[in-house]
Amino acid sequence: MTQILLLPGLYNSGPAHWQSLWEAEMPNALRVQQHNWDQPQKDDWLLNLSAAINAASEEVVLVAHSLGCALTAWWVASGMPGVGDKNNKVRAALLVAPPDVGRTEFPASSFAPMPCMAFPFPVTVVASDDDPWCDVQIAQDWARAWGADLHIISAKGHINGESGLGSWKQGQGWLSALLAKTVQ
Repeated sequence: MTQILLLPGLYNSGPAHWQSLWEAEMPNALRVQQHNWDQPQKDDWLLNLSAAINAASEEVVLVAHSLGCALTAWWVASGMPGVGDKNNKVRAALLVAPPDVGRTEFPASSFAPMPCMAFPFPVTVVASDDDPWCDVQIAQDWARAWGADLHIISAKGHINGESGLGSWKQGQGWLSALLAKTVQ
């Protein structure tokens, strides 16, 4: 069974967030814990992500929200630390609501600028057309640079607990489609 590593963003994902609900409902889903959810530092978060990937006994799919998307991009851009090319367990990534980390007022400046390079595994990006943390055109540009499939949803804000998605069945469908791409 594939291990799903959940990568929340700034402040973690609360109880009404779809990531928290997936963690409770999916036996193969595990949240990557960070030492400081409120004042994240890119290098610390990268170390924790690499440790979680290395600790996984199965192949891994990353399911990131918000700053977790930037974390994933930085992990790829930094050469996927701790994981050799032949031992790379990461098979795919679902990136939901990537934030514009380059904004002056963005509270996690160590994640700027957003890395823009092709990912070495299948990627799906989901963005909302009214996300207060990222203009949809920027999300489209990143998806193109990452070589990702892109889904734009309407009027769901930052695609978080406040979006009223519950267990977000549509997102689970996109995750299933992404997992199907990893079968060899």
